[in-house]
Amino acid sequence: MAVPADDAAMPDDLRAAFDAYESAIVANDLDALDAFFAPGTQTLRGDTAGLLVGHDAISGFRALRGGVPPREIAEIHYRPLSSGRRAAPVASDDVRDDAGAPGTPAGSDDGDVALLVSVSAFRGGGRGLQTQIWQRIDGRWLITAAHVTPRTPALDRTIWRSVGDPFLQGAWEGPLAGLTVAVKDLFAIAGFRIGAGNPAYLEEARPEKATAPAVADLLRGGASLRGIARTDEFAYSIAGDNVHYGTPPNGAVVGALPGGSSSGPASAVALGHADIGLATDTAGSIRVPASYQGLWGLRTTHDLVPRQGMLPLAQSFDTIGWLTRDGDTLQRVADWCLSYDGSASTESVYGASGDDLPWRFLVPEEILDCADPDTREAFSRLLAALAASDDPPSFRAVHTGEVDAAFTAFRTVQGAEAWRNDGEWLRAHPGAVGEAVAERFRAASQITAAEESRARADLEPIAAHLAELVDGAVLIFPTVPGPAPLRTADVDAVRAATLRMTAPAAAAGLPAISVPLLTVGGAPVGVCLVSRAGTDIALVRLARRLAALIGAGDGR
Repeated sequence: MAVPADDAAMPDDLRAAFDAYESAIVANDLDALDAFFAPGTQTLRGDTAGLLVGHDAISGFRALRGGVPPREIAEIHYRPLSSGRRAAPVASDDVRDDAGAPGTPAGSDDGDVALLVSVSAFRGGGRGLQTQIWQRIDGRWLITAAHVTPRTPALDRTIWRSVGDPFLQGAWEGPLAGLTVAVKDLFAIAGFRIGAGNPAYLEEARPEKATAPAVADLLRGGASLRGIARTDEFAYSIAGDNVHYGTPPNGAVVGALPGGSSSGPASAVALGHADIGLATDTAGSIRVPASYQGLWGLRTTHDLVPRQGMLPLAQSFDTIGWLTRDGDTLQRVADWCLSYDGSASTESVYGASGDDLPWRFLVPEEILDCADPDTREAFSRLLAALAASDDPPSFRAVHTGEVDAAFTAFRTVQGAEAWRNDGEWLRAHPGAVGEAVAERFRAASQITAAEESRARADLEPIAAHLAELVDGAVLIFPTVPGPAPLRTADVDAVRAATLRMTAPAAAAGLPAISVPLLTVGGAPVGVCLVSRAGTDIALVRLARRLAALIGAGDGR
């Protein structure tokens, strides 16, 4: 480890603290690393994924990060940041100076503050940069702020399976020219394998002979493929994590889950790697990541977009759709892929979407009750703002029926179909999937034919009631219970509440769009609109009108 000459020599105890911290980094000693970061809510750590504020947030991130690749410190530069003034004691972890701004922690001297900038040389190639503010607090040197610039990756493997610029060129002209697409790893692309988020499945898969119509439509419209993006294993999750490839970053909330199972396309779009995410939604796999990452996400009417060349999870509910950063792009995609003068893979379905949907909204009380209190409050403020606008829509509360019954019946049919699709492969590959997904498949394997039959019968009146409700109005409610959970959170309860909100539209086969209209605790939460079957294009128009009314515009 080389130390270049500086105007002032680094204090020996600071150098010892830095060396000990670096050793803890290499060993991934979480307790030691926690102890090196100053306690309280003012400590900062940033990297290319964003900024973490507070010791607890930093600790939670580190618990899931894993160790760093082998490296040595090639350079270290020291600069003192002292003014020689003794800091006045304070009585709170939230340190404030005399003006009420963040200041120096109690028990420290301004003379004991230093900037360290170090260069990492990785044994596997590449260099990184660490910038840290160290401060002597109660006799110990601690980090109060840090920024890490990692070595340049070839690709983010948590987001992408394969990527290019472009990966596959589309038509040079068309309404989607200039746009790039992240394709969920469930769709056939000629010459490539479907991986379904599992390396063992990918290894055994055969190259596809034809490209799925949903992919081909985008290419014909002028869009180019940026790459094949990750999915939760077999699309049987809504969290967005993957034990084999890692968890894609949430482009809106640092350290939070991205939402699944369309996690890869959603993160690619949110981070600006692609303009469109081609995805699937069985129980909410477009709407959930859209809400978590502040995106626009459309689940199309069931069977409206052909599913040939798409690996199924549960055919009764599997639906294709798209994720975008703004409403204008989503409108362009829907207009092309769903109108009869655009897509060669759909029939003349523009008719129902040619007319505007009614400016009448229904608030489903049972679904709204599944949302967190803060989310319900933010949603109430949104409705009040819309009611007070220059173009106020009408709102009416309605009952959709018992959400537990809908969820239970939906989960039963979904599980039965998922096991028929994947059970044989899973029996032949014990231990090949992560524990959470394996547990879902274990439960699915126990569903009897009689249970499935009763569940299908239970879903029929639920679907009929929802279809009746949206015959002359549009359902409106928060997409999910609240902001994206942190990656360290216990998501079982969140998952159950989320599916109670997303499953009804899926059970009824209705189009649903998530629009980033709410902010809860500084994080995005989507608003979901559900309309009658076949009105998908009109639903996007309606969502854009709603966003413009409250000043959200198109999300441009």
